[in-house]
Parts: sequence; C-alpha cells; structure tokens
Amino acid sequence: MRAPAGLLAWMLLAASAYAAEPPEADEEQPVRGGDARLLALTPSQEQAVGIRIEHPLALSGVPQIEAYGTVLDPVALVGDMGKVESTRAAAAAAAADAARQERLYRDNAQASLRALQTSQAQAVEAAAQARAAALGFRLQWGPLALRSAAEQHTLLEAATQGQLLLLRADVPGQPLGSTIDPHALVRVDGVSIAARVLGPLPRTDGPSQSAGWLLQIEHAPAGLGPGARAAVQLRSAAVGGLLVPADALLYGEKGAYVYRRVSAGGGDTFRFAPVNVRPLARVGSAWLVGGLERGDQVVVRGAGVLWSLQGLGTFSAAEEEHD
Repeated sequence: MRAPAGLLAWMLLAASAYAAEPPEADEEQPVRGGDARLLALTPSQEQAVGIRIEHPLALSGVPQIEAYGTVLDPVALVGDMGKVESTRAAAAAAAADAARQERLYRDNAQASLRALQTSQAQAVEAAAQARAAALGFRLQWGPLALRSAAEQHTLLEAATQGQLLLLRADVPGQPLGSTIDPHALVRVDGVSIAARVLGPLPRTDGPSQSAGWLLQIEHAPAGLGPGARAAVQLRSAAVGGLLVPADALLYGEKGAYVYRRVSAGGGDTFRFAPVNVRPLARVGSAWLVGGLERGDQVVVRGAGVLWSLQGLGTFSAAEEEHD
C-alpha cells in the first residue's frame, strides 16, 4: 500500500530537516525558546508544507478593544470592605491581648504558659484572616485596594447614593500585553456613556477566562443598575511596533516568539530560527509586537510545521483563539 503524497512529502521534509548539520548561531538575532539548531528547508519543501514568508508591517496608533461590561453591586463592595476592616481590627485586638499575656507571664502575674500560648495562636490566626481578607479585596476590586481608607469610604458613599456606578469590563481571552487608556465608552441602547478606567482587576473571570478592568461611570442614566450588561469600548494606549498575523505567533517557556528566515544555507536551502517578541496589542486578527525589524522575513503561515520539526512544546495564538 502506497503512502499518500502529502505524507511522503512530510516524511522527506522531517528527515532532511533533522539531518541538517547544526550551523553556527545567527549573530543578528539570538536563537531562543528551544533547540538552538537552525532548521534547513529547500524552497520545494517550504511549498510542500505551505510555509509563507512576509515582512512585518509597521503600525502605530491607538487600537480599539471591544469588551463587555457588568455593573457591580455596591452591596458586595460594602461587605468586602467591612470584612477587611473587621478582620484587621480583630487581628490588632488579638495581637494586643497576646502582648498583654506575655507581659503578665514574664512578670509572674497570674498568667500561665498555656494562656500565653493560646493568645499567641489566636493572634496568628487573626492575622492570617486579616491578610486573606485584604488579598481577597485586592483580587476582587483591584485599584480600589491602593486607595486610602478615606478615599474608599468616599467612593462607597457615592456608589450607595447612586452618584456613580462601578463596572467590570471583560475582554474574552487574557490579553498578552495591553496598556489601557483611562478613557472608555459604555454603550447602552445606542447611547455612548463616558467612563473612566480605574485600573486592571487581578481576578480573571472564571467562565469566560477574560481579563477585567474596573470602570467608573458618573451620572449614569436611570435604569442602569447592578447586574446590567453593556458593550464597552476600551482603547489601548498609543503603541508602535510591527504587525504580524496571529498564525505567526507562538508561546514557549521563555515567552512569545515567531520563526524568522535568517539565512540561506548551502544547496539552495533556507534556515529558520525562533526569535522572541513582545506582544503589545491585538489588532483584528493580527498582533502588534516588538523585537523584530522591518526587513525580517517572518513565517506567517506554517509556523506550526517548524514547531513540530524542532520540538518546541507550545501552541499558536490562532489556536488559542479557538479554545
């Protein structure tokens, strides 16, 4: 039984790529992300497996990011702030009692060793609960945890009186690197409402696996209450870089990288090396990245083939979009 032509081409390709002698490291760009050996392919092999080479395109601007928002309930903020304050006060009281018990024990003033150890254990537990409450507040409310207690209470008072709304804006899929502009728009019934981005929220939304930002809306229209959903338009901060298709971008142990055709080998062959890049912003079906030059020859289709040949354990950005 004869093997299909495509399979034969693949077998010949793999055999010739692995049989290539290890060349000297490319001096223009360091090889990173896995095996330092450069892959060598002939033009016919490139064509057989569908590899396409293009130069990255320069782009600078302010990419738009579409998100969906959920108006947060101020009752949850009241509860989380109260938990932080109560556990903090309990930890302070327990620490004071442990210090008092230690003084009494050392002065032989009717304080037993057991009473001292019990108070110390209670102080440790209370301190742990206070730290857990503070960490939970930071994960849930992000930038609000950086504000002073007075600023938090001022914002809480305004939220409970309906003077402002807090909204979580989610972007499906964790962005690799996006600095968000402080201005945003929330669209409700065809009307755009100005909002201010307070900062990122560390806790990822579970069901959608999305990154979130905390927004503040002042003088919100009537009917936009806790639990309401709305479309949100975020803006990435002004960035400049080179544009590559999502199919070209892969992820490894040392971060994101692309394959670059670095030189022509002997016998009419081309060599390829993985080069680390810095993802800056998502632009449609492409990524704006840093770490490349405009004259680089980047593999924009077929990077997965090179990954398979070189054995880099990772996946492409395009594949991640479909997970």
